[in-house]
Amino acid sequence: MSVARSASSATRSSKVVIIVLASCGIAVSLMQTLVVPLLPEFPHLLHTTAANAGWLVTAPLVAGAVCAPVTGRLGDMYGKRRMLLLSLATMAVGSAIGAVSDDFTAVLVGRVLQGAAVGVVPLGISIMRDELPEERVGSGVALMSATLGIGGAVGLPITGVVAQELNWHWLFAGAMVFALVEIALIRWVVPESSLRTGGKFDFIGALGLSAALTCLLLAISKGNEWGWSSALVLGLLAGAVVALLLWGAYELRTATPLVDLRVSARPTVLLTNIASVLVGIAMFTGFLVGSQLLQAPPETGYGYGLSLVVAGLVLLPIGAAMGLFSPVSARISRRYGPRTTLILGACVLALGNLGGSLLHDPLSVVVVNLTIASIGGALAYGALPALIMRSVPTTETAAANALNSLARSIGTSGCSAIVVALTTGSLVHVAGGTYPSINAYSWVFVVAGGAGLVAALIAAATPAPPRYEAVTHRVALAVGGSR
Repeated sequence: MSVARSASSATRSSKVVIIVLASCGIAVSLMQTLVVPLLPEFPHLLHTTAANAGWLVTAPLVAGAVCAPVTGRLGDMYGKRRMLLLSLATMAVGSAIGAVSDDFTAVLVGRVLQGAAVGVVPLGISIMRDELPEERVGSGVALMSATLGIGGAVGLPITGVVAQELNWHWLFAGAMVFALVEIALIRWVVPESSLRTGGKFDFIGALGLSAALTCLLLAISKGNEWGWSSALVLGLLAGAVVALLLWGAYELRTATPLVDLRVSARPTVLLTNIASVLVGIAMFTGFLVGSQLLQAPPETGYGYGLSLVVAGLVLLPIGAAMGLFSPVSARISRRYGPRTTLILGACVLALGNLGGSLLHDPLSVVVVNLTIASIGGALAYGALPALIMRSVPTTETAAANALNSLARSIGTSGCSAIVVALTTGSLVHVAGGTYPSINAYSWVFVVAGGAGLVAALIAAATPAPPRYEAVTHRVALAVGGSR
């Protein structure tokens, strides 16, 4: 009886840990869309230009891409729970700055601090692998990975309502409270992992990667605004290539690298990260253009003239589908392997996006296509960390997951650049305004569908992972038996 009670208690404890960690992922992913409804208003609210206001979206993206691998490595070295708490504290401080300031520079600093917390998701995934029973790891990781999409989907209607009905400072104040609650829950519920790598932190490697990523993501994010052929954008791209080459050469020579490129270059890890970039492009297309499609006037030939809040509510099935299908992703991976799940998810992503390129009417069909794509995103996003975790030693899970999270971030930022380039290249003048043409949106979905198909092909070519967790488990048993 006591054994059964203990097992039941462990199951409940595992569920609580998964829920708390997943809620942290949602909190962080909400930061992606926190200021989107207010972007047209920020030049007036913060006494700045529209170009400067755009940095309130770009700067957190760059900060997150830079900080994710750094916090992942520090988590492997000094404790994943400790770095998780530090990341949430950074988000709370950034939110507090935005809640009390009307100065553009201060709000921009707050947004950078919010973006720096994106490492919460790979850290949470690694904690799950270290601490949860084996039968709970798959579903937990799938849900944690899906929070990146869930938070982005539910963020628009929430922020839209707050932006319309309350002072914009409440967006930041609410984010601060959310972060503080998560810190309390983490301290109360989530245990610290005992798995550590030790060694010294690679500051030179961190600086080199930060410089390379900053140059790359600035060029991608601002290419349309500054001009893809401008000296600044070309210089940034060239600087990113040079910085990455120098960084890679250094990482291969140092004894304690920030990222073990020998592990990352293994076919399973490398191909999974490449597929992650394409999955990021395919999945975030719906988030970026779905609301625009619904808010555009009917005179465009595709719009429905909905308000921001109503459009966000109509798109809620996207987030709901991701939440519902994340455990399905885990079950498929458990039975057939995460590579099969990734292939399936990428194909479903392609189906939803290609359907969106052909069918723009009625509204129910548009929502169905976007929801199909979100289902594919849930399946694929749940499989990606599972593939990574089977392909690296347990002592490198946080850093490896952070690198995979970075790959997805590059995909989403690349998706933004693609959407802007295509939608601004073909415009129509109707209803007293300028809007992208229906052909522009069709091509956006064609590119996203193509990204999904290529991701499926790459996943099919990915070798089976070596199952490091099984090796680690056997070593632990051998050590325990020898004592």
